[in-house]
Amino acid sequence: MPRPVEMFDRDREWAALSRFATDDGAGATLGVVSGRRRQGKTFLLRALCQAAGGFYFAAEEATDAESLRQIGAAIAGHLNAPAPLALDDWHQVIDALLALGRKGPIPVVIDEFPYLVRANSRLPSIIQSALAPLRAERDESRSRLLLCGSAMSFMGKLLAGNAPLRGRAGLELIVPTLDHQRAAQFWEIDDPITALKVNAIVGGTPAYRKEFARDDTPDSPDDFDAWVLRTVLSPTSPLFREARYLLADEPELHDAALYHSVLAAIAAGNANRGGIASYLGRKSGDLAHPLTVLEDCGLITREPDAFKDNRTQFRINEPLVTFYHAIMRPIWSDLEHTRDAQPLWQRAQRRFTSNILGPHLEQLCRQWTRHQAPDDLFADHPFRVASAVVNDPANRTSHELDIAAFGLDDDGRSPLLAIGEVKWGEIMGIGHLERLAHIRGLLTAQGRRGAAEARLACYSAAGFSDQLRERADKDPGIVLVEASDLYR
Repeated sequence: MPRPVEMFDRDREWAALSRFATDDGAGATLGVVSGRRRQGKTFLLRALCQAAGGFYFAAEEATDAESLRQIGAAIAGHLNAPAPLALDDWHQVIDALLALGRKGPIPVVIDEFPYLVRANSRLPSIIQSALAPLRAERDESRSRLLLCGSAMSFMGKLLAGNAPLRGRAGLELIVPTLDHQRAAQFWEIDDPITALKVNAIVGGTPAYRKEFARDDTPDSPDDFDAWVLRTVLSPTSPLFREARYLLADEPELHDAALYHSVLAAIAAGNANRGGIASYLGRKSGDLAHPLTVLEDCGLITREPDAFKDNRTQFRINEPLVTFYHAIMRPIWSDLEHTRDAQPLWQRAQRRFTSNILGPHLEQLCRQWTRHQAPDDLFADHPFRVASAVVNDPANRTSHELDIAAFGLDDDGRSPLLAIGEVKWGEIMGIGHLERLAHIRGLLTAQGRRGAAEARLACYSAAGFSDQLRERADKDPGIVLVEASDLYR
């Protein structure tokens, strides 16, 4: 089907939905669409139904009886019936939805599906029963039933393990956030430093530009601070309270204070379990459950050390949540009541650089190295990229690596391709290169495969000294990556 002209990107998602919705095979089929809020799932599914003449129903937080009345009225409206359908239970609803596909393939969308299950936990089992093989209502239908939701903890379990719908779905589509390159195009920002700063605050969520900021983008690098003040730090902007609402939208987060504190600890730079526990004044073992719940909700990611799987760091997935906890939460009352937030924003610059820009750039550099760097930059395509800590026994210390890139041999082993360091506001020079060379020597002494030939990569948003550039021009084993490279 032709994609809507107003749709930005989402070629892969639109193609997958189009194939699923127009599949002419016999029998009703099931698909599941998920993704964090504000990514454009509803836009995609509404556009799909409009293009294919499908049925779309957006569930609300309501009682089971009210939801039955609402979907009965929606089905009647789709069929141009003179009165709403009186459907007594969800068995009748699902059969009515399957009946929509008796004449040919048609997309049938139930958006915000978790709301319905919250009121009636039997609904997934009812759908499983309705889609059972050799059942006439299923076999005579070509309805392409799509269940959509933003509660990631719920949607992630819908098809997992012993869940009723396990093995029933023919499509499982996760709508991701835009990566930093597509986000810069979407926000129409050409300057790489400004693009990085904006991305460090709002990430790649499309709705934050269109609906939340009303197409307000920084006009130039000099306009960035003013843009922050009139959007995310303005109590009149929807972005101001969005980070709080993201947590409130997750039904699994029962103890909001605890989860906010865990996120605040990570945003403050406490990336491992011990640091988080110390920040909260709790034992490390007490954090297993809240960390797992936050991970299931898609709010944090657990990242193992490149060289030690039992050493783990945690990272917040949503930049706006990081910005809220690192910048806004400590001065929330002041932001709500002040008429001029500029002094507050100026005093927060140090935290913005160290807690937001630096870690965000490190993550983008890992992502760029893994997925977007030219294949010849590291002699092979990186198969895995992670951060690491390397022990230095002789000096009784350890060294942090922002980048450790690994390839993949035909025998399944992963040689080290490159190690790297990332700096936001520091011009990198020979000293940084010598530090990386020392760490490469430690890894070589440990017998790490490929360490002796690993390239030394310097990533800097501030640039490089003339001496380092001269060395890199002469030595192909030295890789320099600046902000503009991340957007090529």
